[in-house]
Amino acid sequence: MCDTVFTIGHSTHPQERFINLLKLHGITALCDVRSKPYSQFNPQFNREDLEVALMEHGIAYRFLGKELGARSDDPACYEGGKVVYARIAQAEPFKHGLKRVLSGLKQGLRIAIMCAEKEPLECHRTILVARHLAELGLRVEHIHADGHLESHDAALSRLAQIFNLPEGDMFHTREEFLADAYSRQEERIAYEIADETADDATLKGATG
Repeated sequence: MCDTVFTIGHSTHPQERFINLLKLHGITALCDVRSKPYSQFNPQFNREDLEVALMEHGIAYRFLGKELGARSDDPACYEGGKVVYARIAQAEPFKHGLKRVLSGLKQGLRIAIMCAEKEPLECHRTILVARHLAELGLRVEHIHADGHLESHDAALSRLAQIFNLPEGDMFHTREEFLADAYSRQEERIAYEIADETADDATLKGATG
């Protein structure tokens, strides 16, 4: 069983560049965790087109947006029109999605979790999905646009620095400060019902 899961954002990459990034790290299966697997400004990553292109390079495609997406169809996962990650994580579809990832790893697949955003910290793939994969004891590595890897621990340290949070003191543990960092970032990026075009609006001005 492979004990490492990768994450990647498709950003505005040309399709060929994106696939080369996957091949660089030996990815054999891509799990798409976008709730809506389509992009107005980056149609090369529309679900059907991407699946065909990946197949041509021997990379399996699995859509897990219903299970691991950030835009739940369950009203109970929202508060004041804004999704609450803890509620998504407690729901059965999310738990099932994690089990599907674990099942793929047990089959020897080298899996990358894909969403849209270029920066891992700006995406639920890190703040929600990777958080719970790491809690299951898996190693998580984030693939950046230039191809370099960043461990999930290093990404969290960077997040704590963004919020000027220490990573532990005589009264609090590192885990407590990181939980605060997770919470603050969720407040920034969590999906709101009225914000239907947020992903494409962000990516339209992205580079990479």
